[in-house]
Amino acid sequence: MGGRTARPERGSATRELILATAERLFAEYGVHAVSNRQISEAAGQGNSAAVGYHFGTKADLIRAIARRHADEMEQLRAWMVAEAAGSTDVRDWVACLVRPFTRHLEAQGSPTWYARFRAQVMADPALYQITVEESLPSPSLRLLVDGLNRCLSDLPPTVREERWAMARHVIVHMCVERERALAEGAPTLHPSWDDLATSLIDAIAGLWHAPVTPHP
Repeated sequence: MGGRTARPERGSATRELILATAERLFAEYGVHAVSNRQISEAAGQGNSAAVGYHFGTKADLIRAIARRHADEMEQLRAWMVAEAAGSTDVRDWVACLVRPFTRHLEAQGSPTWYARFRAQVMADPALYQITVEESLPSPSLRLLVDGLNRCLSDLPPTVREERWAMARHVIVHMCVERERALAEGAPTLHPSWDDLATSLIDAIAGLWHAPVTPHP
């Protein structure tokens, strides 16, 4: 009886170890610079094909990493979106966009790798599509987008779409700055993740309220 229950547990632990190792290596060296074999070896797996056995292709591995973080952030965002329901204040909705990400990173301890992993993936169109697909089922994200767009109904749809992209990049890359500094023991711009989140909310709310110059 004991052997039958221990084996799945070992398999789960191995999967988690591979996920954590892959995320770190991707963050440090780039997704395309790291092979599945290198991940297996760095995770201490005697079988160099362990990544393929547990996850399949590199794209499948990327999806598994993205899904693990998306599931945890969904819980944080769902609570915040419920609190913001009915608000007409842009800042309330921007907070729902920013704080689940920064609080998730804070909860990981230090060092973290997810912001740098996310930045690597965002730079690759095919891999970025994977993270988009993982976020599509999120009920809280759909409510967040609807809530913020209602506050910005005077903005042309193309401008809203562009500023959504700007906001995503600002959030990820400012979190990369802090994450890297913490990992290297270097000074950070803010004393805490919460302070960085407040600064990001200020900046992104300003971005949404910025004037729109008409095209000739």
